Amino acid sequence: MSESKLEADHTSSSCGCALEPGRKALGVDPEIKAANLRRLRRIEGQVRGLQRMVDGDQYCADILVQLSAVQEALRAVGRGLMKNHLEHCAATTFRSGSADEREAMAEELLQLIYKHAR
Repeated sequence: MSESKLEADHTSSSCGCALEPGRKALGVDPEIKAANLRRLRRIEGQVRGLQRMVDGDQYCADILVQLSAVQEALRAVGRGLMKNHLEHCAATTFRSGSADEREAMAEELLQLIYKHAR
């Protein structure tokens, strides 16, 4: 299925998760959202710390250790977002979406897995 056809078919998904810009997630637990925002702010601070380390000519190995910590923190946020997407948007689409919507969701999930497995 072409990308434009995929987008056209999935714009009115039964769960509200659409492939057009400006789409909104459904089923976002306020506590999970708050936790993700806290994590992202902490990561933002870690990145600023990395910038200071680079600017201050810190030891490369120390910078690499901190960089790994930031990458793992981002992966943790991504895992949580993927879990929410699977539990709400994808599950709803597979339960009650049309055949085109289910196909579009399957393709979207495969693309997410490919992008995040690198």
